[in-house]
Amino acid sequence: MSKTNLKSIPSVDSLIQHPKIKSLKDIYTGDFISYSIRTILNEVRTKTKKGNTVPPVYEIISEIERFILSISEINLKKVVNATGIVLHTNLGRAPLGEKIFNEIKSAITGYSNLEFDLGSGKRGKRTDHILELLKYFTKAESAVIVNNNAAALSIVLRTFSEGKETIVSRGELIEIGGSFRLPEIIAASGTKMIEVGTTNRTRVPDYENAINKNTGVILKAHKSNYTIEGFSEEVRIKELSALLKKKKILLVHDIGSGLLTDTTKGIFDQEPTIKKSFAEGADIVTFSCDKLLGGPQAGIIAGKKNLIDKISKHPLMRTYRVDKLTIALLSAALRSYIMNDGRIDLPIYNMFYRTREELKSLAGNLCAEFKKQKIESEVRESEAFSGGGSMPNVKLSSYSVVLNLPGNEKNIAQNFYKKLLRAETPVLAILRKGEIHFDVLTIFDEDIPLIAKMVKSVL
Repeated sequence: MSKTNLKSIPSVDSLIQHPKIKSLKDIYTGDFISYSIRTILNEVRTKTKKGNTVPPVYEIISEIERFILSISEINLKKVVNATGIVLHTNLGRAPLGEKIFNEIKSAITGYSNLEFDLGSGKRGKRTDHILELLKYFTKAESAVIVNNNAAALSIVLRTFSEGKETIVSRGELIEIGGSFRLPEIIAASGTKMIEVGTTNRTRVPDYENAINKNTGVILKAHKSNYTIEGFSEEVRIKELSALLKKKKILLVHDIGSGLLTDTTKGIFDQEPTIKKSFAEGADIVTFSCDKLLGGPQAGIIAGKKNLIDKISKHPLMRTYRVDKLTIALLSAALRSYIMNDGRIDLPIYNMFYRTREELKSLAGNLCAEFKKQKIESEVRESEAFSGGGSMPNVKLSSYSVVLNLPGNEKNIAQNFYKKLLRAETPVLAILRKGEIHFDVLTIFDEDIPLIAKMVKSVL
């Protein structure tokens, strides 16, 4: 690499005067354009120092335009979920639907009584807007809301076990999404983790033998994203509660998946409910709001009032609290459970309760829409999943529409799959054995013509 090559890189001032760049000044600020030019020129300079030749000016201009568009366009956008995974973590877990959005619109587009008691005219608490609903559903004395379930568990341990020991079964040392592991959360909460039992078997004496004067909390973690089968044994909440009442040690149950109420659908039989956990003797229960509850990302800590009050007064609690948007969304989601129409009117439950006939009809409609666009496809039976750290052993009967792509090479399907993700409205399908599948369990009715349009655009 010679200094001559570096000297041939155009200057910021010369690029600012280029007609294509000048035309961008009608849309973007001068500072932002200058920042974008410098960013691309730094990339060019780094590559040139490694021996690459300096690209022509028109290529540099194109890169600057691409960079500006990549930042300025809306990056968070609608994605059609055709994977059959209801609570897809990478797609934001529980979709909330237009009904909830319309309910909260007026409360979030202007000012609201987030922390203002309209009755007394004095300052109120943001949790008050949904506290009574949470008490009703959980049968707890009180509750508080935080960013997510990991935050919920963290603040509970900081409040009651910081500088002490937290006992947990080896078979419950879970890893949650994004490579976050329970042992790491426990350690970061300032408490020492004491593992008891083995991966597959833990009994009451294992806990009893580990308890000492420095024990702060016994943590029971629901295995919401995996199962241990075969030669296995775990201690139930009721058994732990009986042990700890004598010891005056807190029993914390991390449910995670957050099934709020009993349902008539058998697929939920293996999931614990919050109120059942309290009925069996848990002191504090933590759970997510964007999984089986069907609401926004948040974490709930429910339990006895004196314990919740202590958590609420922790100095770090302010860093864990949620904003007005989360409160409004969660309030609307919870209200869906108390309407007397025989069905929880939330998108995830509308999916879970779809019958085989409804799913087959939906698949037929998608096939018909493809046919209108002269796209060949066929309907096949499929298996869908709850996902998102819930019901790991449950397979949901569904139907998929499979494209009949020209050619048999695997790379055709792979390229098609990637192009669908870059479509005007991205479509996340299933790439399986060189085929493209669209599982209809997680497809909304209004998405059907859109999917056909995006597939046509890619073809």
